[in-house]
Amino acid sequence: MDGIATQTGAAAVLDPVVSWTLRIFLSALFARALAGKLVDPSGFAAALRGYELLPGALVGVVASALLGVEVLLVPALLVPVTAAAASLAAATLLLVYAAAIGINLARGRRDIDCGCAGPGTRQTLHEMLIPRNVVYASMAAAAALPAAVRSLAWLDGFTVGIGVAVLFSLAIAVDGLAALAPALSRIGGRS
Repeated sequence: MDGIATQTGAAAVLDPVVSWTLRIFLSALFARALAGKLVDPSGFAAALRGYELLPGALVGVVASALLGVEVLLVPALLVPVTAAAASLAAATLLLVYAAAIGINLARGRRDIDCGCAGPGTRQTLHEMLIPRNVVYASMAAAAALPAAVRSLAWLDGFTVGIGVAVLFSLAIAVDGLAALAPALSRIGGRS
């Protein structure tokens, strides 16, 4: 396998190292976001309410459903039998979140909490959140591709571990920049 994906007949397949790296990273990413939401589910519901995209009576139900989906995604991304479906569900969820952010940014609503930073940490909406979610959704869509069948060696496991650590470190850095982006925009003269 020369790259991330190769063609076999008509279907693209991922090297299993890439597949495992993406799936473990996405599982860790959802677990990190979910931890904050589970500590303060009412805070997550309040953030969801702040988007003003749902009738008030549905906010609690939708917040609970989203938490349930995310709880299921974390392990489902790691189980080979459910990984493709979980990856597609993760991609869809990330795109829905990006769309909700985009709608509110288009409305000029930048001061609402994105609901993604966890309890006690408020992160307002910013344009950087949309491409972040689109990149994560693209990774999830790629993780849905079938993995090539080959034996994995200890070096493959090491490579997966390093890959996940690098991706997770980049995700934390991007989240930090996204959290600072509104303040940096004000310093630069943009609102």
